[in-house]
Amino acid sequence: MPTIYYIRHGETEWNALGRLQGAQDVPLNKLGREQSVHAGRILAELLRRDSRSASSLSFVASPLGRARQTMELVRGTLKLPRSAYAIDDRLRELGYGEWEGSTLAEAQARDPELFARREAEKWTMTPPGGESYVSLQARVGEWYRGLAADTVAVAHGGTARALMVVLGLETPESAADLATEQGAVYVFSDSTLAKYS
Repeated sequence: MPTIYYIRHGETEWNALGRLQGAQDVPLNKLGREQSVHAGRILAELLRRDSRSASSLSFVASPLGRARQTMELVRGTLKLPRSAYAIDDRLRELGYGEWEGSTLAEAQARDPELFARREAEKWTMTPPGGESYVSLQARVGEWYRGLAADTVAVAHGGTARALMVVLGLETPESAADLATEQGAVYVFSDSTLAKYS
């Protein structure tokens, strides 16, 4: 299967405040823009190491603005036209529904029983008006099975967790609480995962 160079979008103010973003379009902050450029430099070095040309790869991003901003900064660092990449809605972040904009503490205070259920069943539980990780895993799996070429993908932390489960690198239980770093490049290749930061 194709190699995926996976980059989580850079930091936003909501990330810094611990707010659930989901489908909300929150732009990168200053650190997030710096992280995006840093990820572009790491990717450039990986491609040099592997004697690969950036122009030989496919590029695809989540439709959310923070992922698109990150992609455009990465492509600029690679000296590629900033806007020449695909958008795929299957790479959008997990939908948190009514919890979007809240911190975890605020979501817990609003509905302690539902929050406790989510903590116990993180992969299968659906927040009010949102979606479960099971649904996210299904759409990310569909995206992955359609890949025809080595690809640079810029998306989200939840999307990365789902991809790890799709590829059998993590279980739903281990992936649910897995941290994904901003400003890093995750390389999925030959049923292995390596992180470069």
